[in-house]
Amino acid sequence: MVRKAVIPVAGLGTRLLPLTKALPKEMLPIGDKPVIEHTIRELVDSGIDEITIVTSARKDLVQRHFAPDADLEEQLRTAGKGDLADAVAELSSMAHITYLYQRGPYGNGTPVLNAARVIGDEPFMVLWADDVFVAEVPRAKQLKSAYEATKAPVLALMPMAVEDASRYGVPVVEEDLGGGRLRISGLVEKPAPEQAPSRYAAIGGYVVTPGVVEELEAATRRWHENPEGEIYLTDALHRHAAQHPVYGQVIDGTWWDTGSPLNYLKAQFAAALADPAYGPELRRLARESG
Repeated sequence: MVRKAVIPVAGLGTRLLPLTKALPKEMLPIGDKPVIEHTIRELVDSGIDEITIVTSARKDLVQRHFAPDADLEEQLRTAGKGDLADAVAELSSMAHITYLYQRGPYGNGTPVLNAARVIGDEPFMVLWADDVFVAEVPRAKQLKSAYEATKAPVLALMPMAVEDASRYGVPVVEEDLGGGRLRISGLVEKPAPEQAPSRYAAIGGYVVTPGVVEELEAATRRWHENPEGEIYLTDALHRHAAQHPVYGQVIDGTWWDTGSPLNYLKAQFAAALADPAYGPELRRLARESG
């Protein structure tokens, strides 16, 4: 059973500079919540409330957002704003959050390995805090169900246009098991469109098993062989898939990647349009701006 999750937030967010020079990209608002809060609420709604955030000294705003603030709550209640006080109180109580500082080689495999050494010998979920999914069944719950059916590593997949293949890890699909579940035998990182092995993109969501962690451990022993000096989770999954079952779950929902300026604006706009309070007025404004 998947009981725990890891959210890496130690990255520099360079694609969004200068906006993210002081403000962590994970704290950028989508609607009335920062991106990372959407991610944590998705996990909680999926029955996962033990969460490790792998962070850096530059990201203290993330910790402050979820920390208790009794003084602020008291001021709000004194001012008769009990609903806001309750919302502030909920932030520090909705999940059991622990923080680790990232150590080791660069690459997105390092924070996963840092957390795995604390979590121990059990499967866990990894979500990036620059993705927002709108889905009737949360993405995390779809991944959790896929793991419970297969007892093997699972990757979140979305259909892609083949011309976008060079932006993603693309799975090698061995078998379509129905219900959006695919057995995969490997991943090709950012292939040219004509070399893409499938029309699915591996996007920000994984269930990682101890076998994948072993591959990450092995990668740290040979990381100096990589000309970039980095270790990647997708590489570990690719190596694991060569010897063991690995599955992809095509996520039923809408995906918004907030990691680049245009995509962030699209995600913000979509969230605003979907808001019952703001959506009608924004649609009117869009029509008038024509």
